[in-house]
Amino acid sequence: MDKREPSASGARNGAEKSSAPNGVRIGVDIGGTFTDVVLEVGGAQHTAKVLTTHDAPDRAVIEGLARAREASGVAPGDVEIIIHGTTLATNAIIERKGAKTALITTEGFRDVIEMGSESRFDQYDLKIEKPAPLAPRRLRFGIAERLSVAGDVLVPLDEAALAKLGRKLKTLGVESAAIGFLHSYQNPAHERRAAEILGAAYPGLMISLSSEVSAEMREYERFTTACANAYVRPLIARYLDRLEAALQDNGFACPLFLMLSSGGVTRPETAKAFPVRLVESGPAGGAILAAHIAREAGLGAVLSFDMGGTTAKICLIDDGIPQPARAFEVARAYRFKPGSGLPLRIPVIEMVEIGAGGGSIARVDAMKRITVGPDSAGSEPGPACYDRGGREPTVTDADVMLGRIGADGFAGGAYTLDPKKAEAALKARIGTPLGLDAETAAWGVAEMVDENMSNAAREHGTERGKDVAGRVLIAFGGSAPVHATRIADKLGIDRILVPVAAGVGSAVGFLRAPVAYELARTAYQRLDSFAPALVNPILAAMSAEAARVVALGAPGRASTETRHAYMRYLGQGHEIPVAVPARALGPQDGAGLRAAYEAAYNAKYGRLVDGVDVEVVSWIVTISAAIGAPAAIAMPAHGTAKAVGSRLLFDPETGDSVAVAVYERDALPVGAALEGPAVIAEKQTTTVVPAHFSAHIDAAGNIVLDRKATREEKRA
Repeated sequence: MDKREPSASGARNGAEKSSAPNGVRIGVDIGGTFTDVVLEVGGAQHTAKVLTTHDAPDRAVIEGLARAREASGVAPGDVEIIIHGTTLATNAIIERKGAKTALITTEGFRDVIEMGSESRFDQYDLKIEKPAPLAPRRLRFGIAERLSVAGDVLVPLDEAALAKLGRKLKTLGVESAAIGFLHSYQNPAHERRAAEILGAAYPGLMISLSSEVSAEMREYERFTTACANAYVRPLIARYLDRLEAALQDNGFACPLFLMLSSGGVTRPETAKAFPVRLVESGPAGGAILAAHIAREAGLGAVLSFDMGGTTAKICLIDDGIPQPARAFEVARAYRFKPGSGLPLRIPVIEMVEIGAGGGSIARVDAMKRITVGPDSAGSEPGPACYDRGGREPTVTDADVMLGRIGADGFAGGAYTLDPKKAEAALKARIGTPLGLDAETAAWGVAEMVDENMSNAAREHGTERGKDVAGRVLIAFGGSAPVHATRIADKLGIDRILVPVAAGVGSAVGFLRAPVAYELARTAYQRLDSFAPALVNPILAAMSAEAARVVALGAPGRASTETRHAYMRYLGQGHEIPVAVPARALGPQDGAGLRAAYEAAYNAKYGRLVDGVDVEVVSWIVTISAAIGAPAAIAMPAHGTAKAVGSRLLFDPETGDSVAVAVYERDALPVGAALEGPAVIAEKQTTTVVPAHFSAHIDAAGNIVLDRKATREEKRA
């Protein structure tokens, strides 16, 4: 971290202590439109939502921290921990705003990242497009060296060529380099030596090794992941250096943690070395929150629905555990086409993410259809109703026009919306081309975005052999509670849960996450000749390395270890995870692993393959340690719901706007119940309760929406 001295004001702030109790924790989430901050202290939550400053994201973080502290009376010196998630790494890859990156690889293999797997995600598209590699061909260099599939040296490393290349990279102005040699996951010696030589020839060059970033077989995915890590590493390192310095200048002396895509948190040192693990850090926080709520409420089957200003994220959660994955695609050329993006081999929480947020832009296409997204108005200029120069109609404009979002009190009162600007944009871009009034145009926009999200949820569930109907929908993010009931209608869901501080849900989720680190290694084994003596040293080394990373963030805290093996039938191309005992394995464990694999395979595919051996491709070790449980959020005593006013809400059944009761969420005590149609307003979002739903506040303070029985159901 930058050790420069804090400013005078920073030193003064740092010395200040308020009367706030111990246990002050802050979560910060940088999104495409808003930067969310949640401060928890003494059973209370204080939130802030500020527009993201894309030119310097740390500016919005500091502003959000100041607003949350002002609301809570907490001084910087009171804060014990800050946990931060960001979309900066993802956006840099999508927008191609990363570092000038080179790839150094085995001679003859520099085009691996361009050729890919040679599969076609759309075999009938003659003009198929894929994202260009992050390292262009002129910056990809082959070096004489070769390892066997077992990691034995076949061709020695050409050290002289590497020294010469280091000087060339400096001349070319390369900022960061990825080193990916064939079969280095079995033996990283050549990659490590190459890094030493390049570092000596070009001091200051940031170097990412594929054997450290993704130590698994499949060179295309491994090389692409290493390139992505190298591409965003300078950007993330500079950002975190600025943020740490800004926090210090403003008197914060507490530890800073970064949210990982896998659902754990880590210290900045690890995040700077492996920033590719941050690509889904914001959405991961939301999934962690939904999983936490599901466990507390005893919910078995949950659909997590996180809709913010730019995107919507949907995640399946069973028995309180989000679906894990070992691979992720970023920068898809075709929004719903798996295989059209850059594959990253990193641990992630599996979810579907689409360009459907409050800022998603609506338009009429050549076939006179309303389309929404995936592009967003973002924070600059933002939706038309923000009155910041935006002229394109967005989902937020439609929600304002329909009465779902009030013009006053938006984002905790920080912004006043202009309904006339929303109406003008909707009329000009949607209504006039289709011959609709502004309200009907707004309803069309809302209906299209809801259909897009519902389709994505159905497809996501179908691809994983799971039904989304009948699940409990947990809705959070600035826009999700506004749209939750319509999504539930389309998916056949009867119960919705809107958590406390739903508008900043991902930031709250950060505060529920453990310090955790996951490592993967390819170590091939066939179960009919299982050799634990070869596997145990690898697992022990992985455990020690992961424990070292976790200890940096949670020194002295007790940790837990879980292990998994990614296994498949001999000859198959895809693996499934199977739990492995977190201990030294013995010869008898071969039969146990096969039984566990067959149970997992049968549960997933409904059948087994007889007479075929099972092979282990990769081993996964995860170490995690809790960093302290948050204080329980204090809720108002039991009581009844009292409306604070009324608002016109568009009724799609009649096509008219009708006056409905407005309730303030902060004033609703545990046990309060109300009937739709109604609106429940809070600082960072609004929950719409249509006529066919009722709502009540449960013991944890969650808004629970239940579908009313139809006349036919009542008769039955």
